[in-house]
Amino acid sequence: MLNIALFGPPGAGKGTQSKLLIEKYKLTYISTGDILRQEIAENSEYGREAEKIISKGGLVSDELIVKILEKKIKMNTEGNGILFDGFPRTFVQAYILEGLLLKMNASLTAIISLEVPEQELINRLLERGRTSGRSDDNMAVIKTRLDEYHSKTEPVKKFYEERELLHNIDGVGTIKEIHQRISSVINARLKNEWMNIVVAGAPGSGKGTQGRMLAKKYNLYYISTGSKLRKEVANETEFGKQVKPYLDKGELVPDEIVIQLIEREIKRHNNVNGFVFKGFPRTIVQAYILDGLLRKVNSAVTVCMELQLPTLDSVKRLSARGKTEKGRSYDKSTDLIVRRLEEYQNRTEPVIDYYQKMDKVLKINAKGEREEVFERLSQSVENTFKNVR
Repeated sequence: MLNIALFGPPGAGKGTQSKLLIEKYKLTYISTGDILRQEIAENSEYGREAEKIISKGGLVSDELIVKILEKKIKMNTEGNGILFDGFPRTFVQAYILEGLLLKMNASLTAIISLEVPEQELINRLLERGRTSGRSDDNMAVIKTRLDEYHSKTEPVKKFYEERELLHNIDGVGTIKEIHQRISSVINARLKNEWMNIVVAGAPGSGKGTQGRMLAKKYNLYYISTGSKLRKEVANETEFGKQVKPYLDKGELVPDEIVIQLIEREIKRHNNVNGFVFKGFPRTIVQAYILDGLLRKVNSAVTVCMELQLPTLDSVKRLSARGKTEKGRSYDKSTDLIVRRLEEYQNRTEPVIDYYQKMDKVLKINAKGEREEVFERLSQSVENTFKNVR
């Protein structure tokens, strides 16, 4: 997960830069200022309480902030992470944020602090007051807000500096220049983040072949639940004994077994650049499970590569494989092949829709020689690396 706190005094340009960052990195935007203004607009109990404090340049209570933040975080879980704008503003709030993220099995990736000279801030805020009509953008309130920032908020920088998360950015220049400075910092931090790829597609589309080639090329660890489970069966482990009846029938193995297997592999191979998941998730429930497993290690699915192949081609490939030494028991029966294709259509295609809603699906033409397909796949992966990192 890419969790960023955008930090800086009033008028530093946090709102403007936030809009660019959430679009570029597909983040959920959380602005305490926006949330509070919404409460005020709705004339809620919290809104009335907040308005009295904000109009005088003060900070609302931490109790109120925690309640609205927790609600907002729970409602927005589909992005690649969260961008916090205007929070934390105090030393206490820094600890509060640590606790909130801990509940999500997550942590902050970086704190971006926009540094702007005070006179420039005053000029910006006065201009904003003239154009937007915001009642708190007048000289008296501006002075109060800046004094509040220096006394209460600047000490937060030391809190994050000690954790090597703070990055001071020159906040003077064009919007594009400042955005490029921030992006450079984030991209550098992302180089340490995992790239997690789900390779999806109907049986016979080449997921195994392409997944292994991807893992080798990009130093990712390849997790094929099918291969791992077959190995357990061959070694006659306790896992294997439970799994064998399902594999023999071409049915899905129960999730409680698969979860243990994947969690074990992630723990054993945490020194790679990320993971390639083949054969998992196959259902919506498993998609949620994978999200949970990756959140435990502060990560997430980066992209879902869907290998697209006409049904007739899938049948031909599986039937041909069934006649070779690589053939599996469920490749040797047309009935089982058809059943697997139907199961994919009914249970796994909704998983593609799940990732599509997060804008994480790349569709790859799986027809042709494996080198042709891999070239298409590699190009898409490298474009994803550039866009995400």
